[in-house]
Amino acid sequence: MIDRLDKIRTEAEKAIQDAESMEALQELRVRFLGRKGELTRVLRGLKDLPGDRRAVAGQAANRLKSDLEAFLELKLAQLKESELNRQLQEERIDVTLPGVPVNSGRKHPLTQVLDEIKNIFTSMGFEIAEGPEIELDYYNFEALNIPRDHPARDMQDSFYITEEVLLRTHTSPVQVRTMEKKRPHLPVRIIAPGKVYRRDDDATHSPMFHQVEGLVLDENITFADLKGTLMSFARRVFREDVRVRFRTSFFPFTEPSAEMDISCVACGGKGCRVCSQTGWLEILGAGMVNPKVLAMSGYDPEEVTGFAFGMGVERIAMLKYDVNDLRLFFDNDIRFLTQF
Repeated sequence: MIDRLDKIRTEAEKAIQDAESMEALQELRVRFLGRKGELTRVLRGLKDLPGDRRAVAGQAANRLKSDLEAFLELKLAQLKESELNRQLQEERIDVTLPGVPVNSGRKHPLTQVLDEIKNIFTSMGFEIAEGPEIELDYYNFEALNIPRDHPARDMQDSFYITEEVLLRTHTSPVQVRTMEKKRPHLPVRIIAPGKVYRRDDDATHSPMFHQVEGLVLDENITFADLKGTLMSFARRVFREDVRVRFRTSFFPFTEPSAEMDISCVACGGKGCRVCSQTGWLEILGAGMVNPKVLAMSGYDPEEVTGFAFGMGVERIAMLKYDVNDLRLFFDNDIRFLTQF
């Protein structure tokens, strides 16, 4: 048995020493130490030896197994080092070449505009309020003075989930939820940014888009406060010399209501294709909070007044960056997005 072990040692050490690849080394590991290897067969035959000879042969076999495993690991390390040296010789690196540039990410243009809008209003003392995108009909319409049979609902073609649940068509429900939460505390000064959904899809409309709506409630709030706030916003988001005008309009949740225009950012108000030769661009709607909305939300309209406004982030971004098709913001074309 001892002679047989010596023969395996001599044969294995020579084969391992002569191995020229890691694949060949693995084959030798299986040949000598595998489940059906030569040393394994010897170990299985120990049970047939007498007790005293079995102990001596067992110790010798275990010693041989340990020696071969160590020899295999040593040879493997030598082969890896040899392979690395070969690669370094064949694949020389020119350290004088310029490095490979790494493209850095950037914020989406809509996110940039939304962040700018938030920063402007928070610097004026507004808080940011959020609400659910899947909304109850009550908060989306009823509590905003738009009952079920009101024709104003036709202005917002909605995605209904059930009769009472829909994807919100504006962020105005956040205003109602905020009033209910904060009553009777004053003042209330919030903006509500977020995604909204309507069944529109063309060059200037999208089924999903972003809005920022604002609400201010306090005693003795007037339309002058509304105009001053929005004029300051327009001049900060566009440019200092931009002119502003208000046109009468209708919204069920404000009274009186107005559309706010700015002088065309492309031609300065002279008239061009961007403003359809009018010199003005519409950017948002606003008005004084309707007394009915105040009452439904738990405020006394005889003591509390306020104003509200709402704007589309995509609309602001299109004017700010001179983009003529809203769908470009959602196409994920890297050639477009890297311009911002």
